[in-house]
Amino acid sequence: MHIKANTVASLRYTLKNSKGDLLDQADTAHPFIYLHGANNIVVGLEKKLAGKMAKDTLQVIVSPEEGYGVRNDTLTQEIPRKMFKSMDPTMLVVGAQFEAQTNAGIEVITIVALTEETVSIDANHPLAGESLHFDIEVLSVREASAEEIAHGHVHSAGSSCSSDTKESSQHEHNRDEGGCCGH
Repeated sequence: MHIKANTVASLRYTLKNSKGDLLDQADTAHPFIYLHGANNIVVGLEKKLAGKMAKDTLQVIVSPEEGYGVRNDTLTQEIPRKMFKSMDPTMLVVGAQFEAQTNAGIEVITIVALTEETVSIDANHPLAGESLHFDIEVLSVREASAEEIAHGHVHSAGSSCSSDTKESSQHEHNRDEGGCCGH
C-alpha cells in the first residue's frame, strides 16, 4: 500500500539541521505514526512521503518555506520586564517558553534575552528559517479508520477513541475541553 490521503504511515527517522545537529528521531521500537493528508506534519515532508510504501527509505531536505517557515523579525519584540511581574521569577530565563493569545491564535513564545528592564521575546517557531534534513524509513502503511479520518489524527490502541462502544464513537471531540482521546 502506498502513502496517500487517509492512510496512516509509521516511520523511523532522524531529523538534523544544516549543521548536522540531531533535532529529533523516532526508532523502530517507538516510531512516528501520522495520518497522511491531515496537515499533521510539515507540508514539504508530506509531499515527499506521498507514494512511498513500507520498506522505502529516503533522504529529504525540507526548505524553511515548506517546513516551519522563514524567520519573521516582526514576531520578535522587547517588552518591559514589569509585564511579567505575575510570573515566577525563576521561570523568567532565556529559553523559557510560554503560550500567549495573539491575533493569530495561541502562539508559543520564547524568551531570547533579558535585561534589568526588558524581556526580549520571539514568536517564531524554534525551527523557523531552518532547512530540515530527514533520513526516513517507512515501516508500515495502512488505511485510516473512519474515526481517524473524522478526527484528523491517528488513534492508538487503548485510547478513549479506539473503543468500539457506541458511546465512545459519539464522544465529544472538543480538544479545548479535554475532548478526543483524553487530551
